[in-house]
Amino acid sequence: MTRVVVTGMGAVTPLGNDVKTFWQNLISGVSGAGTITRFDASQFRTQIACEVKGFSPERYLNRNEIKRSDLFTQYALYSASQALEDSGLDLSAMDPFDIGVIWGVGQGGMETFEEEVTQYVTGGYTPRFSPFFVPRLIVNLASGMISMKFGLQGINYTAVSACATSNTALMDAFNYIRMGKAKVFVTGGSEAPITPASIGGFSAMKAMSMRNADPQHASRPYDRDRDGFVMGEGAGALILEEYEHAKQRGAHIYAELVGAAMTADAYHMTAPHPEGIGASKAMKLALKEAGVSSAGVDYLNPHATSTPIGDISELKAVSAALGNTENLRISATKSMTGHLLGAAGAIEAIIAIKAINDQVIPPTINIASLDEAVPQGMHIVMNEAQPHKINVAMSNAFGFGGHNATVVFQKL
Repeated sequence: MTRVVVTGMGAVTPLGNDVKTFWQNLISGVSGAGTITRFDASQFRTQIACEVKGFSPERYLNRNEIKRSDLFTQYALYSASQALEDSGLDLSAMDPFDIGVIWGVGQGGMETFEEEVTQYVTGGYTPRFSPFFVPRLIVNLASGMISMKFGLQGINYTAVSACATSNTALMDAFNYIRMGKAKVFVTGGSEAPITPASIGGFSAMKAMSMRNADPQHASRPYDRDRDGFVMGEGAGALILEEYEHAKQRGAHIYAELVGAAMTADAYHMTAPHPEGIGASKAMKLALKEAGVSSAGVDYLNPHATSTPIGDISELKAVSAALGNTENLRISATKSMTGHLLGAAGAIEAIIAIKAINDQVIPPTINIASLDEAVPQGMHIVMNEAQPHKINVAMSNAFGFGGHNATVVFQKL
């Protein structure tokens, strides 16, 4: 079977706009949350988010790319540029049809949509829409513009499975390489959802934290007093490459992607199955494909968004899938990054890989009182990073609609 490895990474996050800064802040337990500055949220139920800070797209994007793209595409282009740079690939020496892009986006150009519709209404319903309205809005422009920027002519599309989106993209790229359809993929996900309609919509569902006076402690997975997730934004990019191709060119290999699986809950529009049946099956299938025993998983980066139902449902699924969790360590990094929706799986895949590389597990911050419903024997890494021997790391991502996606990385 063809093997697939990770040879490049890039990131735009609430904790830093490159992988090194992001990882250092994550290990240090820094929160990326604060009062929303992107718009006036003072009248909203939720007024806090994990915003990207100090983002200067000019470093990797030209003037036309910035003008013609929504922020979610800018994040995609920026992180993909970093990842390709990091990979050391000589694109001019490769057949462009051997390199594809499978990108993940959950919502797309919310900012563009809101601005154009607002202008239409406040302008007396005069139809003066920008010719870039649709291109800036639609989700597939992220993958399309990455391909255009670098001349990549292989398989190209955008995956959408809500908050499971990035793991879906990773899985698809993984499978296409194993099927011999490409040598390399740029994959990952991006999202720019900190807009009035997006914040307002999730707030109306009562899915988000209302700890507005204390944003840095608002995202608190597994804490007894958690009250919902904190919105995040950004992007994560990974270069997946066929192992022999990477080895032949002397590439630096971060880790091997050894398993990936998806299932559906077929249960509820927004709520996970209370016993985590679909999530458990996804983990079992991913581990089976990876050839890793349930006892062989050393680190899990869970979906764990800080919602009362979701956090515990997932841990029940982990218990059912893995059984003995004596060696397993779990840390919910959304406590620091917030929930990046369609980009969450991408940055959490990077976290899993960095944990393998550095043999350290980032913390779950903001746990003051561990929820009594956390199953006995679960080792949650709380409040401070912890050294741990990590050979295999797993990452979960679940989305509205009952989408469950799990990826498994292994030290090479």
